[in-house]
Amino acid sequence: MKILLTFIALIPSIIMAQEPPTVFQIEPVSNQEVRYEGNLNQGQKIEDLSWAWQSNNACFPATQYHKFTGNHVFFTGILPAYSESTVTVIPKDPEANFSLYAYEVGVNNDALPPNLASCIRCEADHKWDRSYAGKTQDHTRNVKYMVAITRPYRIVIGVVGAEELDEGDFTLVINTKGR
Repeated sequence: MKILLTFIALIPSIIMAQEPPTVFQIEPVSNQEVRYEGNLNQGQKIEDLSWAWQSNNACFPATQYHKFTGNHVFFTGILPAYSESTVTVIPKDPEANFSLYAYEVGVNNDALPPNLASCIRCEADHKWDRSYAGKTQDHTRNVKYMVAITRPYRIVIGVVGAEELDEGDFTLVINTKGR
């Protein structure tokens, strides 16, 4: 019993439950583009990002941690069956360093990071650490191939400030193609 009490005493006091984040509702519509305006100050930081590099989510690797340390602003909606969406975030300030991720889960799954145990698909985009031959990158971030085949899925989008960025206007664009 003494060993257990000693272990519990060593757990850092900074591990606390976070307030649930605000989640904005979106409506992906087949064969349309929808736009939403927002600001990173509408979100909050997520202290534990380990959910993202676990193999059951595989959103982004731990080496990219610093690109997701700012405020996370969440959007969610139902991706219609037989459709595919591309998600783009456009910071109003071209110098602002934003990141973006999107994942798919079942329509009744409301799990958000850091409590995302698993997902069907997760994609992320962030500023590159280096240049790639024949490719360029601007200030926009894109996630492609959010796909719903025979049934709808919930899509959750995280617009994030990189390197502790917690304020900045942006436009979120969801372009959905389908039947």
